[in-house]
Amino acid sequence: MKLLAAAAMLATTALAADLNPVKDAGPYVPSPQSVVADMLRYADVGPNDFLIDLGSGDGRIVLTAAKVFGARGFGVDIKEDLVKRANEAAQKEGVADRVKFVKQDLFKTDISPATVVTMYLLPDTVNMLKDKFLTELKPGTRIVSHDYPLTGWIPEKYLQMDLEDKIQISGVTTTLIYLYIVPAKVAGKWEARMPPAIAKQPASLTLKQQLTRVSGSLRLDGRDVPLEDVRLRGEHLSFRLVGRKGEFSGTVKDGAIDGMIDGKTPWSAAFRG
Repeated sequence: MKLLAAAAMLATTALAADLNPVKDAGPYVPSPQSVVADMLRYADVGPNDFLIDLGSGDGRIVLTAAKVFGARGFGVDIKEDLVKRANEAAQKEGVADRVKFVKQDLFKTDISPATVVTMYLLPDTVNMLKDKFLTELKPGTRIVSHDYPLTGWIPEKYLQMDLEDKIQISGVTTTLIYLYIVPAKVAGKWEARMPPAIAKQPASLTLKQQLTRVSGSLRLDGRDVPLEDVRLRGEHLSFRLVGRKGEFSGTVKDGAIDGMIDGKTPWSAAFRG
């Protein structure tokens, strides 16, 4: 409840500025209810989640997340009549203690409390939000976009299906759902502590990053060994060393990586810039 109250307070600031949004996100077009359910299932939404819907319209995504999946959250929309309708629906359906809808410019909304962000917005609006997502969202936050991708991001999951309900919306049956995971920031040099069997001297891990694409090398006993099979999913990093056995996995948090080699031997690294 404290998180919902705090998030609602953040979302209700600067209402006067909402009358002049950063960008017109386009007309309200609702996602078919079947797509709403698929979006939430695809993102594994559950009772521990706080969902923020950008351009929430009549509130159906947030309301379904609360009623069916047990989540909390809020929606923002620039149109006052839609916000009013969504709040009335929350009262009627008995979830007003867990969800709220606010008249707000989505570009000016603080989305940092979210564990899940959903949207059905025009392609240019979706891509204008990319920097905001990386700046405000915590690593591991799930982003679900209906129909339009985040250019340059690799989706964690991608679903394409045909729905007759979409014909009246877009003129075609094709429906796309993209799921993205906000990546941790790992680029730079790390001082690594390895078991003696891996390195007799202090090791240095160098990582290069482009969103979820990561490459690099591990300097062991004066020799650079390239990384392969590098994967970054939220805070979870894994890789192998070229020509060597064993998978390195770890969690990135607060300038440190703590992990295991093949799930048995610990290793760690500290960020050095």
